[in-house]
Amino acid sequence: MTYDDLLPLLKFDDAGLIPAIVQDASTRQVLMMAWMNAESLRRTFEIGETVFWSRSRRSFWHKGDTSGNTQRVVELRVDCDGDTLLVLVDPAGPACHTGEISCFFRTAIERNDDG
Repeated sequence: MTYDDLLPLLKFDDAGLIPAIVQDASTRQVLMMAWMNAESLRRTFEIGETVFWSRSRRSFWHKGDTSGNTQRVVELRVDCDGDTLLVLVDPAGPACHTGEISCFFRTAIERNDDG
């Protein structure tokens, strides 16, 4: 699918953004969640690495541009409603700015087999 084929299938929010969940294509570990707009998605298609929209900096963010921890896109999926992206990547280092492999390193609830 091309960028032009994908764009009409997507439902961006009122700010023109769509959540992008990033997952390691090999391990299936969820690495991070970030936001994309139509232009960051186009840039992702163009360079084959993740490019996001930073809401706080109000600018584009090519993951790994300064750290070297890029994310080569292996596959991009769209959920059934067209309002969330799943980006499977080959990461070149940790996803989290803290140095953790995944931004989801904190456990809030953990259940055992005893219920």
